[in-house]
Amino acid sequence: MPNGQSRNSIALTFERLQASKRRAFIPYITAGHPDPQVALDVLTMLADEGADVLELGVPFSDPIADGPTIQRATWQAIEKGVDIGRVIAWTAEFSAQRDTPIVLFSYLNPVLRYGPERFLQDARDAGAAGILITDLPVDADPELERRLSAGGLDLIRLVAPTTPRVRAVRIAEAAQGFIYYISRTGVTGERERLRQGLREDVETLRSVTDLPIAVGFGISNADQARAVAEIADGVVVGSALVRKLEEDGLSSARALAREIRTAIDAAL
Repeated sequence: MPNGQSRNSIALTFERLQASKRRAFIPYITAGHPDPQVALDVLTMLADEGADVLELGVPFSDPIADGPTIQRATWQAIEKGVDIGRVIAWTAEFSAQRDTPIVLFSYLNPVLRYGPERFLQDARDAGAAGILITDLPVDADPELERRLSAGGLDLIRLVAPTTPRVRAVRIAEAAQGFIYYISRTGVTGERERLRQGLREDVETLRSVTDLPIAVGFGISNADQARAVAEIADGVVVGSALVRKLEEDGLSSARALAREIRTAIDAAL
């Protein structure tokens, strides 16, 4: 997809998947981790292994929603000079070669420091498809949210297990692209098992929105990915991949990505 042509690429991706009765594999990585020199290689590897949407994390010094694995990756990336400008540059470089949609996953502070209008323009020109700002809940700053949602990128929204139904309806009304359902309370990180009641929660959320639903937080292995793929439209895997990249490098992360892709495809 040419740079700048970001609107609806997420929607088109999910439409293609739905037509072929498949579920989305959505890996998360921290940009520039484990080393800025392989940042583009990591994105390309994940696309080669069947990622349908890529979540590219912007390093931030106070990642309060993240567990120790992603916190450590974030701090390492910051120490190596990774900032939002470099993340946008990598997005542009990747998007010039591949059409896998990128969602820029950030906290609000880096976007405000960069400048929201400048961020939207540069991210859109770089070929990004969406943005997800973890600490900007619906109706927290209506004017800023309006600017972001009208900026040519899909503004992805989060729904948690503790979200009341009336609140979920409001979030769904404001969401674009897909809804990210947090599979459990707490921070990101690998877990041994999925939370009971996840299927029912996704079904309830599906009753209030026509948008695709992707489930993340705590999905650590192929078995869990397959179980989630049986109930949701997309599977988000972050900490497990980030840990593999840090401990064992690109080849180990590739093997995990391949296992997860295979498991997701086996779910249906």
